[in-house]
Amino acid sequence: MKHEKMEQSLIIIKPDALQRSLVGEIISRFERKGLAIIGLKMVHLSDAVVEDHYAHIKDKPFFPRIQKFMTSTPVVIMVVEGIAAIDAIRIIVGPTKSFEAAGGTIRGDYALSMQSNIVHASDSKESAASEIQRFFKDEEIMQYEKITTTFIHSDELM
Repeated sequence: MKHEKMEQSLIIIKPDALQRSLVGEIISRFERKGLAIIGLKMVHLSDAVVEDHYAHIKDKPFFPRIQKFMTSTPVVIMVVEGIAAIDAIRIIVGPTKSFEAAGGTIRGDYALSMQSNIVHASDSKESAASEIQRFFKDEEIMQYEKITTTFIHSDELM
């Protein structure tokens, strides 16, 4: 039975994390929280996909640097699922501006700048749905129930 607060989010582990051998550490943070990894792959992003994903900043003067950065190496892309996953993931990841991120968050511990901020995480259910569809085919997402989710009751989420 699917929990009513179950959510999915897209995570992109960016080129700086790959270059610094942080992929396993980043994945483990989501797993330790109890989130389920239901999709996982490594891809080399095309210019067109980067333009689509970052359409909201495509006209900004710094976009060419982001595009060059995001296409410089492969990235690891995941779909993560869990109860209230989007809020939980945003806490684990920390603010986009890495200098504002607290220690203990992924960006607080590892990010070097606003551009080199280690990960992307969906910021809402709507963006998660759109982003997951952009990067994953339906058959690439595996559904299963984690035992940890079975024992969580909705009254605990208040």
